[in-house]
Amino acid sequence: MIRLLIVDDHPVVRTGLLGMLAGEDDFEVVGEARDGAEAVDRAAVLEPDVVLMDLRMPNLDGVSATEQIRARQPQTQVLVLTTYDTDSDILRALDVGAVGCLLKDAPREELFRAVRAAARGESVLAPAVLARLMGRMRAPAAEALSAREVEVLSLVARGAANKEVARSLFISETTVKTHLSHIFTKLGVDDRTAAVTVALNRGILRMPS
Repeated sequence: MIRLLIVDDHPVVRTGLLGMLAGEDDFEVVGEARDGAEAVDRAAVLEPDVVLMDLRMPNLDGVSATEQIRARQPQTQVLVLTTYDTDSDILRALDVGAVGCLLKDAPREELFRAVRAAARGESVLAPAVLARLMGRMRAPAAEALSAREVEVLSLVARGAANKEVARSLFISETTVKTHLSHIFTKLGVDDRTAAVTVALNRGILRMPS
């Protein structure tokens, strides 16, 4: 069972998410919060597996709340849900530990997949978000990653698990793990989310048109 905390300052949004998520047998919504400060407090008490975090809220914004939750409870993953695919805070949220970001108008099945991936600690970025962030990055691409490693990382950025990456590229899961290990080493990171974030910053990833 994946324990969820919904954080949004709009009651209608919280109610809508609760209604969707409650229909899935492996989800349990353990609480709601109206702003970032309340989210930090609720997360400490409820210890959810995944926090669905809005970014623009009163009292404490989503980025600051994400940073505090991740610092205090590294086992709790934060998945950002935002209305703005151009939101400048998205990259900041990823930098402070959010596992990924979806737009609030994402189809429900995409949301469900993202929540499950987030619970596994896997990076989740909506293609629209990733494309927008890529357009903002002007730093020269690093030459360290091979073409195959970039392919692997691109699929990881879309939330693909190792098995899905292996199937898409017609390689074994062991080979995928080896590629990821090399990617982590070359980028100087320890996990998938950090690898995607660094790749975005350096302009390594290239999404299909």
